[in-house]
Amino acid sequence: MANEERLQPQWIIPIKPKGIVLKNHDLVLSDGRIKHLLPSTEADLLFPQASVRKLPGQVLMPGLINVHGHAAMTLLRGYADDHKLLTWLNDYIWPVEAKVVCPNFVETGAWLAATEMVQSGTTCAADSYFFPESTAAAFARVGLRGQITTPILTFPTTWAEKEDDYIQQGLTFFEWAETQPRLTTGFAPHACYSVSNKGFEQVLRYSQDLNKAVHLHLHETREETTDHETKWGCRPIARLIDLGLFNHRLQAVHMTDLNAEEIAQVAQSDVTIAHCPESNLKLASGIFPMSQIKAAGINVALGSDGAASNNDLDLFQELRTAALLAKVSSQDPTLMDAFSALEMATLKGAEFLNLDHEIGTLEIGKSADLIAVDLSDIRHQPVYHPISHLAYTATGQDVTHTWIAGQLVYENRQHRTSDILALSAQIDQWQQTIQGLA
Repeated sequence: MANEERLQPQWIIPIKPKGIVLKNHDLVLSDGRIKHLLPSTEADLLFPQASVRKLPGQVLMPGLINVHGHAAMTLLRGYADDHKLLTWLNDYIWPVEAKVVCPNFVETGAWLAATEMVQSGTTCAADSYFFPESTAAAFARVGLRGQITTPILTFPTTWAEKEDDYIQQGLTFFEWAETQPRLTTGFAPHACYSVSNKGFEQVLRYSQDLNKAVHLHLHETREETTDHETKWGCRPIARLIDLGLFNHRLQAVHMTDLNAEEIAQVAQSDVTIAHCPESNLKLASGIFPMSQIKAAGINVALGSDGAASNNDLDLFQELRTAALLAKVSSQDPTLMDAFSALEMATLKGAEFLNLDHEIGTLEIGKSADLIAVDLSDIRHQPVYHPISHLAYTATGQDVTHTWIAGQLVYENRQHRTSDILALSAQIDQWQQTIQGLA
């Protein structure tokens, strides 16, 4: 008989059906999957031998899904604050990366990011950075599920010299990654201002042949789009359409500067969008046009971006910011309700990554990627609507348990897969190295 466990929280929010809150229900885990979701009285009869984990005052819900980040850059948290995007990149981030980025830097930073994410309720993260095998190793160490996409640039870094080299490095990584559990892969051409037509054409060919996602920073700022018009005679989306890249495989990140025609093209081409509100706000990149995007029926998921521009990876804070920003920018408090914000961080993220058959909701047969969130603290009282509290008062610090594929990686606010002392020692070494460069 399979090893079964009954989870008994005060509330269960499965995300599907929409807006449902279950009380006096059990979720039954078996072999890493959700075996049943049923009233506790029925579970007593059907699963009398199963162990029972009581979670009083807590909500059980799907794990959060972070659809855009650069995990290794967590080691640069707070290194270069309060700059515009291109100044931040050209004058601070890219120069320091040229001096420090190596496999050990990437693995330590990704280990730190993965540890922070599972502690704050994220069970799956999309990532793009150099030395992707090191990110994959760090994610595997913690147990985090991930999509790892490989960067492509026109200029040299410590990982590759030119676009052809980046692409070949990516192809080699894809072969290696086929044997890795909880991992999907794709290409990550950096942006239209840092990739050539030839590079994009190669990405298109390989993405079609291998059926790989293309993860791209796009229309991130007004400055980006106007500079692109000056250099190319068109806006970035128009160039991608001409190249054939604007299709269902494209995962467009940021998308703050869009006109009505471009929004219609996004919808028509079935492009999905990663919305990173806190990074956009901190870098003053622009305000995402949620009202128009939502009216067009486009799938929008939630990303934190890297901790070097956020500066945390707490998706509960991110989804609250997304909801509030949507309300004030549209002057419509109904535009992004509490449930829609939760959905954006769960099911919509799973759809963005083409993993909604496996994660994003609490449904029988799906992988047991779920979290418990404690609403018993005085700052949550009274609890009229748990969904409201998850969207508007909860933070990642309220997460008590995190399961990924049924594996309990964080229990009673204690890490089970990360050696925090060993991780902290490595972080200290890298901090001293980076400070020594100043």
